[in-house]
Amino acid sequence: MQGLLYLTHRIPYPPNKGDKIRSFHLLQHLSKRYRVYLGTFIDNEEDWQYEDKVRNYCQDVCIVELDPLSAKIRSLFALSGNDPLTLAYYRNTKLMQWVKAVYSNEHIQDIVIFSSAMAQYVERLPACRRIIDFVDVDSDKWRQYALSKSWPFSLIYHRESRCLLNYERKVAEKFSYSTFVSEKEAELFRQLAPDAASKTTFFNNGVDTDFFSPQRSYSNPYAAAKKVLVFTGAMDYWANIDAVSWFVNSVFSAIRMKQPDVDFYIVGAKPARQVQMLADLPGIYVTGAVEDIRPYLMHAAVAVAPLRIARGIQNKVLEAMAMQKPVVVSMQAMEGIHAISGRELVVAGDARGFAEQILLLLDSDKQETMGRLARERVLRDYTWRANLSRIDALLAGPSEVKVQ
Repeated sequence: MQGLLYLTHRIPYPPNKGDKIRSFHLLQHLSKRYRVYLGTFIDNEEDWQYEDKVRNYCQDVCIVELDPLSAKIRSLFALSGNDPLTLAYYRNTKLMQWVKAVYSNEHIQDIVIFSSAMAQYVERLPACRRIIDFVDVDSDKWRQYALSKSWPFSLIYHRESRCLLNYERKVAEKFSYSTFVSEKEAELFRQLAPDAASKTTFFNNGVDTDFFSPQRSYSNPYAAAKKVLVFTGAMDYWANIDAVSWFVNSVFSAIRMKQPDVDFYIVGAKPARQVQMLADLPGIYVTGAVEDIRPYLMHAAVAVAPLRIARGIQNKVLEAMAMQKPVVVSMQAMEGIHAISGRELVVAGDARGFAEQILLLLDSDKQETMGRLARERVLRDYTWRANLSRIDALLAGPSEVKVQ
């Protein structure tokens, strides 16, 4: 097998949150066809226990410990220049030296980069096939953050959005291909980086439908006779914090007025202080990290994804659909998911719409039918095997071709 260099900004295991789900399945897929050389960071001490797990998929691995405080200080020093703060955050001499050694010693011809932050390690290497999976248009995510924050953070986020977009354009022009998590995300980037439009494509996220299966037996984590709404996700991530805070403050009270027996569970690791405080309110439960999210999905009445800041495809929505749950989502959380609103899930536009749609589901017999149709949609369009075949096509073709 040929050697392939694969760089990710965070160790691609365990596949329990957005970026790790995609980066792990990509690693698993590549390892079946290549001798993979993985360069990555660990920013959470607990993740060191997974080093041997990722090594099982690789020929060699370079893992660098990333201290968030030191990385933030590096980023602050970068404010005086024009580079994105993201690059300084993930800049590391040890990893750079390892990349150069692997490239030279193993005669690497194929490189896959996961996220824009890691492109800096290979952008100056001699010509070879370089594919960057941007996943999302991160520069636009920073733009959204800037709009929701007050000064001085809004100023810093606006700067990062502008500088990162310039870097994304430069990388996309240099690399063989750029991929994104959805057709809509790819089309946005084509508009922002027209010079690289012909080399910009996408592959959707998938779901492990054998793992996320409603056919398995799961013990009920909820109190008996309770109707439960559930939100799942990493609860130190700003978009998720904003989503649950808005839902509790703007939607949940209206639901409870009509149905006092409804509870709302926020399920996810590292809940920020703002999230923890929500548990002081009646009917709100914040679990923190759980060993398995499937019981929480299986025994909930409705899953919700009220995100107001979002890019790409939301794994939380696909996982709930795979578990045969009705899901009520915002327009932002619906992005990139091809499903029929009112049939396979429900899209709500505002707080009143969310409350009305959830109450309708709780009072109707549509839950079972919608859940069944939701899983059928996932099985049809969102399996990893089918979606990752698009990467195979890019790696099998010439280094420079136009893609659609």
